[in-house]
Amino acid sequence: MKRSLQFFASLSFALVASSAFSQAVAYVYVANNPRNSSTNEVTAFTAEANGKLKPVFGSPFREDVVNMAVDGSHLVAVNRSKPSLETFTIESDGTLHYQASTNYATHAPHEDCPAANQIFFDHTGSSLYVQEFRADCSNTGVASFALNKSTGNLHYLGVDITGAFPGDNNAAFFTGNNKYAYTAVNSDCMYYTIYGFKRGSNGLLMDLPNSFGNLPTPPPNFRGFVPDLIAADPYNNLAVLMQPANPPGCSNEPLQIATYTASSSGVLRTKSTYADMPSTLIANPTDMKMSPSGKLLAVAGQEGVQVFFFNESAGAARYTGLLTKEPISQIFWDNSDHLYGISQATNKLYVFTVTPTHTSHAPGSPYAVSGPQSLIVQPLVRR
Repeated sequence: MKRSLQFFASLSFALVASSAFSQAVAYVYVANNPRNSSTNEVTAFTAEANGKLKPVFGSPFREDVVNMAVDGSHLVAVNRSKPSLETFTIESDGTLHYQASTNYATHAPHEDCPAANQIFFDHTGSSLYVQEFRADCSNTGVASFALNKSTGNLHYLGVDITGAFPGDNNAAFFTGNNKYAYTAVNSDCMYYTIYGFKRGSNGLLMDLPNSFGNLPTPPPNFRGFVPDLIAADPYNNLAVLMQPANPPGCSNEPLQIATYTASSSGVLRTKSTYADMPSTLIANPTDMKMSPSGKLLAVAGQEGVQVFFFNESAGAARYTGLLTKEPISQIFWDNSDHLYGISQATNKLYVFTVTPTHTSHAPGSPYAVSGPQSLIVQPLVRR
């Protein structure tokens, strides 16, 4: 009888554990700097279906890294103290296990020149791209690597030099067909552009000349719009955050959101005009991300975070006010209607539940995180 009770107790515990795991919808990783520490660590959370966060076993992980990217089974991060990319496997409970280290600067004339900033995967998760400052010891560039999913090693494919004025310093976003990627860069409305890239059959990302077709019609008394940030939907459409300006020099006018579509050859075109482009409450933007469904667009910045409706034919439309007025440095969505954001200014991690009909703070949000520097989210639920 005692043995039977033990068996049923064990079975009950297993069912509870299985049920708890089934509620997990994402793993959330924050590269942060603990108080009074000279090195970083990675604080990891499991997100439940309602957005509540629970620490991953073994977290924080003592890894001195900053910017991160995930492909479903791996997390790759930029080492803070040397020119290397660290690859970790993401275990079934969210634990990170170190797998390999790759020197990303061996392609440069001098290995001490390149400095990795943003890193990002393509849609397949087989190609990793590294936005590098001083990629050739003078200009910015985007280096391409192939990820060996068995060993975690990264094989260098080549680098596309993007120049110095303005110089690429943002991650690029791929269209739904995974053929093209785009990023916007703005330096004080003096140097600005939209960079277009084409992905080769081996994953190499190269410049796509003349990919930026046209600018929206500007408001009266302005010569044009200056692009700030880009986000792509699951198809071949992009939202572009823009500000009315008379370069050189920006204006105090509210930033607005234009809608672009990439043609079969990768050329971006828009029918947006200042009259149908919604304005945002974010005057000093830091990040912009599209929800996995392509129906919602979040804009973050010094003023907080705001969400817009997005539709490939109707364009963007205002949905919410500021979900928080705390400065938000970086944001990511999961596949379960949650929007995550870190605030470097207030040492907090926010979680919002955002659907086309409802917005709210997730239970427990915001969470205290010492010195958050970078955020990445690995969804567990497929859309």
